[in-house]
Amino acid sequence: MTRVGRGVGHADAPATVWSRATADFDRWLSGDSAALDELVATMTPVLWQVARSYRLSQEQAEDVVQNTWLSFVRKHSSILDTAAVGAWLTLTTRREAWRVAKRSARDVPVEDDALESRVPTQRSAESVVVEGDRNSRIWAAVEGLPERCRRLLRVVAFDHRPDYAGLAEELEMPIGSIGPTRGRCLGKLRDALLDEGEVS
Repeated sequence: MTRVGRGVGHADAPATVWSRATADFDRWLSGDSAALDELVATMTPVLWQVARSYRLSQEQAEDVVQNTWLSFVRKHSSILDTAAVGAWLTLTTRREAWRVAKRSARDVPVEDDALESRVPTQRSAESVVVEGDRNSRIWAAVEGLPERCRRLLRVVAFDHRPDYAGLAEELEMPIGSIGPTRGRCLGKLRDALLDEGEVS
């Protein structure tokens, strides 16, 4: 597989990105080899943003995204629900980005004066690692929720202003029930994280 580069932002609503990724994945599993290229084109911009959120360099982020796709090719058979392919890819990217951030924090020495000059404007490597670990645990808890909650939370996680009409059509539910359902799903997620000691 060729080296993946930085993607550009999607204008599509997240629900469309997820559904398109699912359709690409289904076609690839059915034997359409070109569908893998389309899946890469659909999801790489999202994965790039996830990797860069860990404050990795461009080269590190490229490696993370490439490793995610290599892992996907090797382990795609473990994805039992094709609608979960987007979540699987983003979670794998988060875990790989966390690993790279942790390794970089351990391997790169920093002089005290250089560190002092950076403190006011840059997050510490420790906070990046902690946040990455927390995000991985949250997404793992999301995967344990009912399918409707998983699909709904995947959308709202990437869009602060969801298209409720499109979301209602995507999830096959009335527009008026999206808000209450979202609240119940977030409650279930909080309960799952409480059981694991992630929140108090």
